[in-house]
Amino acid sequence: MDRKRDKKQEKKQVRKKKESPVAVLCSTLGTVILVGLVVLCLPLTVPRVLGFEIYTVVSGSMEPAIPTGSLAYVQGAEPEEIEEGDVIAFYGGRESTAIITHRVVENNTLEGEFTTKGDANEKEDVSPVPYRELIGEVAYTIPTLGWAAQTLTSTWGKASAAAAIGGALVLHLLGAWIRNHREKKEEAQ
Repeated sequence: MDRKRDKKQEKKQVRKKKESPVAVLCSTLGTVILVGLVVLCLPLTVPRVLGFEIYTVVSGSMEPAIPTGSLAYVQGAEPEEIEEGDVIAFYGGRESTAIITHRVVENNTLEGEFTTKGDANEKEDVSPVPYRELIGEVAYTIPTLGWAAQTLTSTWGKASAAAAIGGALVLHLLGAWIRNHREKKEEAQ
């Protein structure tokens, strides 16, 4: 008789240890969503902490070297250290808020200005770029990530990210509730 009781208790303990597949699925999905959001945000946050400015390339003037939609990581630089062939980011003039990314054709240190040209353009830019307009040197680019960054930082993108975080939390809470409910049900038996 004791053996039967012991076997019954063993089965009960084995049942207790077995997780609900639905609870595991909910927790796993919640975790995957949260990790995915973190991974999406890393290329936008970590470089900024390291001192880079980040811009999306919206024209084809630097193709094929820098495709439209690329994310450009720009690091501050001293104008005198910029060399011919370096790609720089600069303001498009006093009246413009546009940021342009072009290659340096000449660094005229006497005049304190750069002559620049887009790789895809036939001619050099019309106006030289004064040193004061320099943002920095393009350290590296990641193709197509610029479009994702623009989407993620838009109002719609932020709302979607917030909804995804909320959904992930709901999934985690649902998984915990299912586990708790199942444990209480098993204890009652």
